[in-house]
Amino acid sequence: MTSAPIVFVVDDDPSVRSSLEFLIGTVGLQVDSFDSAEAFLRRKPPERPSCLVLDVRLRGLSGLDFQRELSSRNIRIPIVFITGHGDIPMCARAMKAGAVEFLTKPFRDQDLLDAIRVGLERDQAMRDHDKGVTELQQRFESLTPREREVISMVASGMLNKQIAGQLGTSENTVKVHRSRAMEKMHAPSVAELVRMLEKLKDSSQTAA
Repeated sequence: MTSAPIVFVVDDDPSVRSSLEFLIGTVGLQVDSFDSAEAFLRRKPPERPSCLVLDVRLRGLSGLDFQRELSSRNIRIPIVFITGHGDIPMCARAMKAGAVEFLTKPFRDQDLLDAIRVGLERDQAMRDHDKGVTELQQRFESLTPREREVISMVASGMLNKQIAGQLGTSENTVKVHRSRAMEKMHAPSVAELVRMLEKLKDSSQTAA
């Protein structure tokens, strides 16, 4: 499966789609275009770094409504808006919802290409982060219930002796659980273990 980035263009004007495809293709990027938001939604969400160049005014679902629909489906693709009829409230709404850029026609070709580059970099970083969290979650799930309990107490700042007292076990047993858990988590230090657990906690709160 290719991991080369791809740029999607959604615009109901064939001539605009054609010119955007040509422009984006000049920098070696793959382009796939659609004449409506609905057409884009019928395809499978991309599994590689991607960015969406989206016209604000479309027949059917508008660009801003499409942005909200993507969010509701948890399709997190960076969006570069283009429009010939933009205004400040429209721009503010798009940017507040996470758009990379809001370009008013006529815009410089380089401004669009720069915005696409930022979008692709943002999507790559997001995918790398998600992959890291997934790997961490898998490691955490490989721990026994007692190992999870022990590292949770370790991360809270408790000493082995205190943990042993609270769990009603020996300090040596706590050390064994702690050592095995840190090995399974690939944590070289307590500081790194704490960072990992915080990352898992943050991701679960974001998902909720």
